Amino acid sequence: MHDLPELLHPGDLVVVNDTKVLPARIPVRRSTGGAAEILLLEERDDGLWEALAKPSKKLKPGDVVTAEGLAVEMGEDLGDGRRAVRLDPGDADLHDRLAEVGLPPLPPYIENQIDDPSRYQTVYADRPLSAAAPTAGLHFTPAVLEALRANGITMATVELAVGLDTFRPVMVDRLDDHVMHSEWYRVPDETVAAVEAAERVVAIGTTVVRSLESWKATGEQSGRSSLFIRRPYAWKAVDVLLTNFHLPQSTLLCLVDAFVGPRWRTLYETAVAEDYRFLSFGDAMLLER
Repeated sequence: MHDLPELLHPGDLVVVNDTKVLPARIPVRRSTGGAAEILLLEERDDGLWEALAKPSKKLKPGDVVTAEGLAVEMGEDLGDGRRAVRLDPGDADLHDRLAEVGLPPLPPYIENQIDDPSRYQTVYADRPLSAAAPTAGLHFTPAVLEALRANGITMATVELAVGLDTFRPVMVDRLDDHVMHSEWYRVPDETVAAVEAAERVVAIGTTVVRSLESWKATGEQSGRSSLFIRRPYAWKAVDVLLTNFHLPQSTLLCLVDAFVGPRWRTLYETAVAEDYRFLSFGDAMLLER
């Protein structure tokens, strides 16, 4: 990553997703004393949260499970394994309470809890919204950010609440049959102005791509996006993409294919031959259309 400031051009605009990962995995106790777990996915407009619960079948609507200083009331079944829940942090701020009792919601392929939760946050993480990290941003350090600015490269932010559905594989034979998950996004006014004025827009990760392309496609600076980017796709905002290496049968790889075409296969062959790391804590590649 220390080469990135030299690879980009003065006048480029680097756009990052500055959402912070919620400590959304909450070990709780049922009224019987048995252990359970709540995994927060997203806050809804009505004050409830969407969540996954284990063991879901034993947790009925109206049941209350607890962690220290936090009560979680189980609500209706939302389908697809999801539940509505209401959180009561007592007299504390909710996010302060979650920081005390919650754990980082690591991707399902990471089996062991990390020792330092800050490793799963970007250095510019701000608003706690996401159930997973915008992992392309994990490569950045304060020194890299400073070098970018020193080289005449400006920065802007978007917000996209990354959900666990980002890891859901494509399980259909025809991409047209895949039902794309939706995620909340916001493109601030200052980012809109910066994108319109930039010589090139450099998206740090696929979540930034979805945010910017959703705004350009709909004209809406905030809302829910279920945009599924795949070939053929008419790009509207993004010129350069920094992204990690993704698994086959993923919508993320479809996006990469739409961005650079079939040459992604050569890039991935090189990555495998050179023993690059894939997925959240893996290596990244810089792509130009």
